[in-house]
Formats: sequence, C-alpha cells, structure tokens
Amino acid sequence: MRIRWIPAVCALLVLGACNETRFESPPGDEIVACDPAWKGLWVDASEPRSSDEPDELAFLVDPECRFLMLERPEKDGPPKQIHIPVNYVHDRGKHYVVVADNQLGETVKLDPVHGIEPAPEKSFFIARYQIDHDRLRIWQVDSRRTAHKVIDGVLDGSVDDSHNELHVFIRGDRARILDIVRKQKIFEDKPSANVRRSTLSLDEYERQRSARRAGKPS
Repeated sequence: MRIRWIPAVCALLVLGACNETRFESPPGDEIVACDPAWKGLWVDASEPRSSDEPDELAFLVDPECRFLMLERPEKDGPPKQIHIPVNYVHDRGKHYVVVADNQLGETVKLDPVHGIEPAPEKSFFIARYQIDHDRLRIWQVDSRRTAHKVIDGVLDGSVDDSHNELHVFIRGDRARILDIVRKQKIFEDKPSANVRRSTLSLDEYERQRSARRAGKPS
C-alpha cells in the first residue's frame, strides 16, 4: 500500500511506503470543507526542472473547492481527475488537512485498521500544512516516532510492525486527537511534500506540456 502526495499523487496523504498512521477521530469539532488558500493548480516544487521540462502536476483545487487528484495513466495522455473529499482544521495558528479512509474509494486500496477488532468503520489520516503565498508544504505523521509513543504508553492505540510494514492506530475522541496534535511531536521534522501554485489553468498547462514534449524525443 502506498499513498503519495506529488506526481501521480494525492498531495495530502504523504505516507511512506508501507508506513501509515490512522486516527480514531478527526482533530476537534471545528472542521471545514474548504480552505480557499488551496484553490488553484499545484505542481511539484521539490526539484528544479530544466527549461524544456514541464513541472509535474500534483493536484487541482477547483473554484468549488473540490480537491482533485491528478493521475496521468498514459505518458502523453490527459490527466485523470479524481475527486477526494478533504477537510481542514485551523487551530492556534496551525493548519491540518484531514481525510477519512472510507472516502478514498478506489483511489488507494487500504486494508482495515491493523490490530483492532472489530475494525472501525472509518478512521482518519491527518497531516499538517503551511501555505506561504503560492507555496504549500505538508508534513506527514512520523509513524515510527508515533509508534514509540504508543509503546511507551504516552498515546493510546495499537502498533503492528511486521513484514517490513508499520501500521499505527491512535485512539481518542475529537478532543483527545486535537490535544495530541497540539502537544505531541508526531509530525515529521521536514516537509514531506513541497508544491507551488501554477499561474496556468489546467488546460493551459496541458497545451504547454504538449508543445514542449512535441519538440523532444520521447
């Protein structure tokens, strides 16, 4: 299982390969379905590209604030737009993006939460983000650090570390999960995703990309 944030990615669930942390509840009650600062076409800003190589698409947030993951099934084909319901939490100057695992549909194949019987009907992925003008950085949960907090009794939950995979589940109601993201060092130290807002529309981007690729050998 792999969920990614950039090229061919869902910029929001940056999980390491086979490492994941899910939460029993979202953080707090003040959850909104739109952050207008996310609107626009976002491209990968993690690596500089040559002048004739287009930036890799990350995702699109349309005028209705729908989060659209952009996948390109064929190298020279148009991107496929996949709607994923996303929610946002703003708390004490920090910002979090929240996705329910049962909203991912066929986008990503997820196993039930490990180590919990019966498995919850849904759980939540949480990441922290920061937007500075047209730059967006996202920090994923550090699953190994969070697992140690469960093992040490700091957090209530379960850890399944086997077959080169790490699955962490954190228990708690909304108030408890909000308290955890406020007070516990659970997010990675460095951003897991770094994207920038393009000045182009998706159609303009595709025309520019096609023109660039037409002048290059495949």
